[in-house]
Amino acid sequence: MNRFWALGAALALSGCVVAVDNSSTAPAAPATAASSASSPGVVKPSEKLPTDIRRTTMIVRDMENSLRLYRDVLGMKINYDTVVTMSGVALPAGPPGAKARLVLLNGNDPFIGWIGLMEWIDPKLPDPGPYPTRMGIGSHVIITQTDDLDRRCAEAAKVPGVTMTAPARDQTYPGRNGAPPIKVRGCNFFDPDGTLIEMNQLIG
Repeated sequence: MNRFWALGAALALSGCVVAVDNSSTAPAAPATAASSASSPGVVKPSEKLPTDIRRTTMIVRDMENSLRLYRDVLGMKINYDTVVTMSGVALPAGPPGAKARLVLLNGNDPFIGWIGLMEWIDPKLPDPGPYPTRMGIGSHVIITQTDDLDRRCAEAAKVPGVTMTAPARDQTYPGRNGAPPIKVRGCNFFDPDGTLIEMNQLIG
């Protein structure tokens, strides 16, 4: 199973529902996605910190198309799929009482690094039109660690609505706190709703 680490704002389930309806271009030799979850140069806190980023939840136009990317290409696993009744307050979108489908997906960690997808289904939210293809203040990037990087980048490019911004290539970043340089192979793309994804695989 692939490691998936999402960086972004966590959205607590209890805060969003009123009620639940039960109805270089040459590939280098990559490391596996199942490498250690620790990052060189980062020391485990001696005391438990108060906060973990659990999940990033995104509002999407077309749930099934988004699942083609996050489930089928990235290889994440659905652990929750239901219809919720929205207040229109905690999540200020749509009218009170609207129905939305909520799907949660996890990677290797059973608690953090999840992705949530929400689609308003009754009534639907207005289509905002084309999403921006340049980033600015308020933009965000989700970083993933995966395996078989080149194949997954190629498959991501085939998902309708995905816009590739950089092909698979090798990159080197300075190490943190005196650790060796960080070497990754990665590609970048906008998902079908305008979230920028950086899909990486550690190499070397």
